[in-house]
Amino acid sequence: MGSNSSRIGDLPKNEYLKKLSGTESVSENDPFWNQLLSFSFPAPTSSTELKLLEEATISVCRSLVENNPRTGNLGALIKVFLSRTKELKLSAECQNHIFIWQTHNALFIICCLLKVFICEMSEEELQLHFTYEEKSPGSYSSDSEDLLEELLCCLMQLITDIPLLDITYEISVEAVSTMVVFLSCQLFHKEVLRQSISHKYLMRGRCLPYTSKLVKTLLYNFIRQEKPPPPGAHVLPQQSDSGGLLYGLASGVATGLWTVFTLGGVGSKAAAAPELSSPLANQSLLLLLVLANLTDAADAPNPYRQAIMSFKNTQDSSPFPSSNPHAFQINFNSLYMALCEQQTSDQATLLLYTLLHQNSNIRTYMLARTDMENLILKNITWYSERVLTEISLGSLLILVVIRTIQYNMTRTRDKYLHTNCLAALANMSAQFRSLHQYAAQRIISLFSLLSKKHNKVLEQATQSLRGSLSSNDVPLPDYAQDLNVIEEVIRMMLEIINSCLTNSLHHNPNLVYALLYKRDLFEQFRTHPSFQDIMQNIDLVITFFSSRLLQAGAELSVERVLEIIKQGVVALPKDRLKKFPELKFKYVEEEQPEEFFIPYVWSLVYNTAVGLYWNPQDIQLFTMDSD
Repeated sequence: MGSNSSRIGDLPKNEYLKKLSGTESVSENDPFWNQLLSFSFPAPTSSTELKLLEEATISVCRSLVENNPRTGNLGALIKVFLSRTKELKLSAECQNHIFIWQTHNALFIICCLLKVFICEMSEEELQLHFTYEEKSPGSYSSDSEDLLEELLCCLMQLITDIPLLDITYEISVEAVSTMVVFLSCQLFHKEVLRQSISHKYLMRGRCLPYTSKLVKTLLYNFIRQEKPPPPGAHVLPQQSDSGGLLYGLASGVATGLWTVFTLGGVGSKAAAAPELSSPLANQSLLLLLVLANLTDAADAPNPYRQAIMSFKNTQDSSPFPSSNPHAFQINFNSLYMALCEQQTSDQATLLLYTLLHQNSNIRTYMLARTDMENLILKNITWYSERVLTEISLGSLLILVVIRTIQYNMTRTRDKYLHTNCLAALANMSAQFRSLHQYAAQRIISLFSLLSKKHNKVLEQATQSLRGSLSSNDVPLPDYAQDLNVIEEVIRMMLEIINSCLTNSLHHNPNLVYALLYKRDLFEQFRTHPSFQDIMQNIDLVITFFSSRLLQAGAELSVERVLEIIKQGVVALPKDRLKKFPELKFKYVEEEQPEEFFIPYVWSLVYNTAVGLYWNPQDIQLFTMDSD
């Protein structure tokens, strides 16, 4: 590094990095820092280049890990950054490009080092590196300065207080990304962390008062979707043909660095081009999801989750509850529109789920909207079973849940996942509206799969019973138990179909069409003692509409059949459908949901934030061939 342009391959031999990681202590007032922070080299633009950067600097980082307890150079670098941030707002107002650029470079180095430190050592060791005491090198005590807390507070202030301008865009992105890296300790623990440095610093002490302001700022960053400034628009012209002091900011940081931060969630393709994306919005959303999913501390609930659960609309004039000091107001209409526009990303969908699940104010507002069709999705490229050009979010959710059930039946056989997926379908069934034709087909296809399994187990049980008559020595498999399980699931599927027909028949002609197309599937269950009651309505619907189709003649087109169904719905007396109690299944309450959900959130957030990619196995569920 230094005032000349550098290449990634030259970094292991860089004299400034060697001095930073060496055995000599460097004072925070040393002119060395101005030289170190005046670097410019093409920043990584892909996960491959990011990996090359990590490989090129790993020897420097490990040398710093070894020598820092004696030199305290990491602490000196952080102090240089902290001192510069005190003048950052003034520098932005004065358009001091060089000062802001060097401050950004300091944070970029800190972020890279922090990532390696977190990967290489325990949280206890990490804290020691941030509590260096200059008066007695190599010693640490409870009274020593805790630079980690000071750094986090500084980052929160930078995110919330520094005005977002062309010259501050990169450092704002870097501040959010550094916080994501700091919180990545969870990735290196199999168990869910409940006592960690993130709990220590973010849920109490000096960082706590910034809770609501930080959450509000991150939400508004997501809402506004501010695009990065065009390369070179906010810096001095290039000084020479070979590049110079400011060229790295224009060509490296401004065009390359955020490409790393916006690499897509699946596959190996980069995200949209920088001019079409908002790195700050993306990183802010990722940080928000991580903060919302931190576990509660032993002695206090997660304040960031409390803030997300309780914020209100700016038009809501009711007083805030005194029990929640982290409540705030935000424009619900702007948030709703941003959520609708960004539903093509996994993280935006996860935010929508989080808000609907945890914030009653948001849920009430969205249910009262008259333009819910804005959540219709187009061109769902990751669902490879069939091209879905336009589908409602509800129908897509049904498809994903059914695909999960089918995958679980043939692969993982997880009872917890099975029970909760079926419970989710059952609880939604009374509110099914305008089911997509493919969603309706998949509901009947799932029933068909269960029917085949039922027949197969029944046949195996019959053959086994016949074989046992000739041999008393061979133990019989417990086919009765298998049959009971399958029949329970079949009954639940029949209840889901029945609930939809009873409550919203006139809204779902595609489901009636799918029932008629596969009517033979239900014949064997009409007289089955376990299903006779629930089959009454399904049998009535099939019989009623089948007779109307016969009256209409043969060789009917799909459009004509749907037209007959829609007309028949009006003619069918509603009192002929037997009323059943409303389906309401409870989800299995275990520790497993949190143990499963938190690692999922982290694999999504961290892999996206630092430019890694999903493991292809993570998306196998939605790309495998149909059963």
